[in-house]
Amino acid sequence: MTAITSLRGHTEVVHSRRTEAHDASAFVGLFTHFTEDIFGRIDVAYLLEKSTFALTLCNEKNEAIAHAIFLDYPNWNITDQSDWESFLNKNYVNNKCTPLNTLFMHLFVAKEEYAAGCSQEIIRRTFIAIPELQFILLFIPADENLEPGLDGVFEKMMTAPGSTVGKTFTLLVCPRHPYHPQLHVRKARLEDYDDLMPIWTRQSEILKETHGEYFLADIIACQDEENQAVVCEDGGAVVGFMSLCSQVDISLLRESFDLRLFHGLCKPHPEDVLEVPKERSIPEDEDKSDQRSQEAETISSQNLEDINDEDAAVQKDGAITISHTKLPLDDVIHTDFHASATSLLEVEEKDTFHPIYKGASNAFCIRLFCIDEKYETRSLDFLHYVFKLFPDKDFCIILVPHCVPEFYLIQSFFRVAPSCTSQLGRELYMFHCAGLLKSFNVRRATTNDILGVKTLIKTLTLNESILNDLNTFILARRDPDGTPVQAFVAEVLDQIVGISVIRDEMDIMYIQTHYNIEDFIHFNDYQQEEHGELYHFVLNPIFRHYTKHFLKEILRLAHKSSLFYPIYPQYAEGKFQNPFAHSLTSALHYMVPVRPRRQIVYPLEELGINAPSEQVSKDQPRYSLNHINRKLIMESKVSVNSRIVVVGASDVGISFLETLVFCPHLKFNNLTLISTHGLPGKDLPGSKHRRFLINSHCFNDEDYAQMSLCSWVNVVVGKMTGINRSAKYVVVSKERRVPYDYLVLCTGLSYQVLSPTGSHTSELTTNRDDISKWPQRYTGKTPSNHFTLNDDQDCLKAMEWLKENFINSEGNVIVYGNTIDIYTTIETFLSLGIDGSRIHLVQPPLSSNVTCLNNTEIESAVQEALSEAGVAVYCDSILAEWSKGDDPDLITCAAFSTNTKPFQLQCSAFFSFAYKRVDYETFKAINDACLVFDGKLVIDTEFRTNDVSIRAAGPLTKYSRRYYADEWTHSNFNSKEIGFELAASMLSLFDPTPQLFSEPPEGMDGLIPMYKGCKIQGGVLPRGYNYLHISKPEVPIRLDLVLALSDHGTEIVTGKARDGNYFRMHINKYSMVDSITCFSKEPFPASNYICLYGQHERLLNDLSYRWNEGQIADLYSYFRAPCCMAIYHDRFIDLQKELRQILLSEQVPPEQQTEDSPVSPLLAGPAVRYLLRHGAQLPMYARGRPAGFNFYTWK
Repeated sequence: MTAITSLRGHTEVVHSRRTEAHDASAFVGLFTHFTEDIFGRIDVAYLLEKSTFALTLCNEKNEAIAHAIFLDYPNWNITDQSDWESFLNKNYVNNKCTPLNTLFMHLFVAKEEYAAGCSQEIIRRTFIAIPELQFILLFIPADENLEPGLDGVFEKMMTAPGSTVGKTFTLLVCPRHPYHPQLHVRKARLEDYDDLMPIWTRQSEILKETHGEYFLADIIACQDEENQAVVCEDGGAVVGFMSLCSQVDISLLRESFDLRLFHGLCKPHPEDVLEVPKERSIPEDEDKSDQRSQEAETISSQNLEDINDEDAAVQKDGAITISHTKLPLDDVIHTDFHASATSLLEVEEKDTFHPIYKGASNAFCIRLFCIDEKYETRSLDFLHYVFKLFPDKDFCIILVPHCVPEFYLIQSFFRVAPSCTSQLGRELYMFHCAGLLKSFNVRRATTNDILGVKTLIKTLTLNESILNDLNTFILARRDPDGTPVQAFVAEVLDQIVGISVIRDEMDIMYIQTHYNIEDFIHFNDYQQEEHGELYHFVLNPIFRHYTKHFLKEILRLAHKSSLFYPIYPQYAEGKFQNPFAHSLTSALHYMVPVRPRRQIVYPLEELGINAPSEQVSKDQPRYSLNHINRKLIMESKVSVNSRIVVVGASDVGISFLETLVFCPHLKFNNLTLISTHGLPGKDLPGSKHRRFLINSHCFNDEDYAQMSLCSWVNVVVGKMTGINRSAKYVVVSKERRVPYDYLVLCTGLSYQVLSPTGSHTSELTTNRDDISKWPQRYTGKTPSNHFTLNDDQDCLKAMEWLKENFINSEGNVIVYGNTIDIYTTIETFLSLGIDGSRIHLVQPPLSSNVTCLNNTEIESAVQEALSEAGVAVYCDSILAEWSKGDDPDLITCAAFSTNTKPFQLQCSAFFSFAYKRVDYETFKAINDACLVFDGKLVIDTEFRTNDVSIRAAGPLTKYSRRYYADEWTHSNFNSKEIGFELAASMLSLFDPTPQLFSEPPEGMDGLIPMYKGCKIQGGVLPRGYNYLHISKPEVPIRLDLVLALSDHGTEIVTGKARDGNYFRMHINKYSMVDSITCFSKEPFPASNYICLYGQHERLLNDLSYRWNEGQIADLYSYFRAPCCMAIYHDRFIDLQKELRQILLSEQVPPEQQTEDSPVSPLLAGPAVRYLLRHGAQLPMYARGRPAGFNFYTWK
């Protein structure tokens, strides 16, 4: 808050914020007659969209009273934006402006009476926000004078002799020094204590309580060569403090962090043992995609050569001298700082080589640090001085607790990846002395750079690809397919420290229609050629803090405004790179992941010429998209170092991770997933083994490819076998410890090996005798031909076993259970060529009166299909015993008791779907940790267990009995929605910005939340029937009982299950679509039908009316009609909200509705705009608004 005074003596207290797009109209309201004279004719919205930095001042009423927009090239069209530096050097004397330290003011407006004070404050705030900024420049026409307010801020720059620029334009400059100068740093003295204590107390009461009131005084008094204390001052007042020590326990750090990239923080020594295998194999079961492995290598292998000559490198201004250091270029794997901490558990176990360093320590550490928050952005001013205190050290390091927010000082440091099992409880950040150099220059690559680039990237796996693309740029400037290519290098003191290759983005229509890119840019303000694709980006890690500047310069020099970076999935094991993939980039940390958009499944044949273009509808490999643009360059993400460990790769767990990863302003550095088989989505799309289990339609292959969780999440392959709540770590597979700050349990339920009751069928036992002993978990060694399928990897292993041991041999396969998975599994067997006579379906007694299909017509069709295939079906049968032949590891015969007499079946393979519970090892870990377990893990409505650090969600959990809602659990709701709500409930712990999530109404504390998303089941049933069931969250009830209710609503059913064209839709008493069931021999667009859930029947072209009038014979054809396509569009919900707002805000006059135009213009307008805005995806609708336009018509 700052007080500014008007010309009339009035005072306003103002605060600053980043300017947003909706401020454009406020700009125009502050224009004066000077504005156009000084800045030219301005399209404010366009300028904001392309701005590098924009600032707004608001008063206490939150009214905007001043705005300013800055870009990284000159206002007015004086010279090409890529060439302004040489232009200034040629035409002005004493020019010290560089792209790193300079911005240009393109617009300033303010309330006239406050203009002078606002201009001073905006300039000051700009210098505070951008610490590397030294000059703000402004060109004005030579015959114009500065408007009042700016005349006291800028001073004129002198033109060079012979320059003619001054005749047309005047260049004005505003230097940093008068507004926010560099701080003076010196050694601390005891007399500084009184100035430091108020700052220290505000920031750390805990340290004062722990160490006493005179803790700081003791540190200052006890300085020696190894322990130093420094302060910074502004105008003679002490505003910051730093305590340093040259004694660093390097061995402890090596145990917890991978320091090979930094030569173990030691000086080079002749006896160092640095041997590393030349080629590093990737384990077959490694869970991270090979993309991630390549990225790790790309980052880790960047050259850390000395950036100076054999004697020394001296910065031109003489501020710092860099001592000569020769750092090794070992080809090692080092995890990228953008992704989370570690590689997989298996990788850690196999990668046992640890270099041995004999040299002296090459680092000093910051022990304590504090600075007045007003000067926080000047924190780096300390480093120039402290490196002089330890001239023999090249690294400055600092250890920070995980839960401490990333403060400004360490935002310029390199975050070192901790090992997954590190127990140190600290984050390690480091800064190399060479990072203080300001001669970081970005320019186009030339032929002379090839040798320097080779040296930089020689240890990278994709070095040949980078060099080939660099040569393509140098020789032809285009790809073989004609796509323009540009290459740029970053250099410091004439040495190449970075290389980037970009291409023009030629597929921008596909990106716009398949990704939510308009969350970040306004497409109408961009030309096709302004979009680029980042293909390669390599930067020496010691200059990591210049990554934003490197990207900014790429945009400026290439005349681009946005860059896209795709990450393709890797399905084939044993290969580093998908053929479509780029080399992964160390710039990913600064880019934002872009959410994919739900796509319409078009009936292309029915649409004919009205189908969307191939650019929209084409089928191409899916990828995860990341993005950066000019206005995002200066936006800082909030880094979250808290260790968040998720146990279980269930739909809930994946949804939780997805929500965190796609928070554009947050970056989670320590997300870890513990899963038996790692991340899902590793198999080729359409793999047949995926058909074993029913599909929840929460995520599919495309979703996993477009999320690329492997780029952001550490994966530990194994099973949770213990939780130590006091020490806060999870035991994995009884061996490894994974520490956490927050633990999220999402393991769900899984099919367990069911124990036979042990009854002897020779004694003619019945179910009455066995029911008390059933079901129980089997505790012995599981036979090798017994299968419980819980995820894709289980299914894959089962299919491989069947192909090797069963399909081409004799014997029976027994499918035991009564869940819907029994039918999908049998259909998979039949599709593999297994004869139906070899398949035996044995169904145990139902635990409730609701069957898995809960539809008698569909059940009859499935039973008929089983009978037709020759599958034998046995009902109400309890597994009594199984016998083993010569091989004790195989089940050869299984016996079952029934309500009458028992029976036996020969068995070559046994698939059990009869016992779905919490996994025993999971239960034991939870129970031993003294978490409340009551059949399931007990939680409250905020997903909290009885441990504040442990959350849980999904079918694993149940609500506490105090809610009196035992019949409702997370199993009744959509798992994807549960995962999102779980993440939303935790974001307030990490997100400093105000939350958008509304608080529950008063008096709702004792009620459980009722989520709204639909429950979905889909799969392929016997005879190849495609099945889909969409329903509201509910406690299961038999369908015949539901139909008998008086307020049930309307049932719309077309076709018959036996004919394979059955479609049932339930419209509830509120005329909303409540459930959908499809049962068809032909494939259907399930994702389209999911969009119908929760819609009003009037929206579906007066569905109820047409049904009652007998106009609907086939719902499949009805929902393939062109008029339905708008409803399937992912932005349709926005139109609904807009129309609802219109209806709520003002009554639509009935006189505006006529026979020719039954829709009021107030409502038709948004509908037409919606169709026009999304015309690329909805070309089947008429453009414009013809006479008598009706949104609900079929044409």
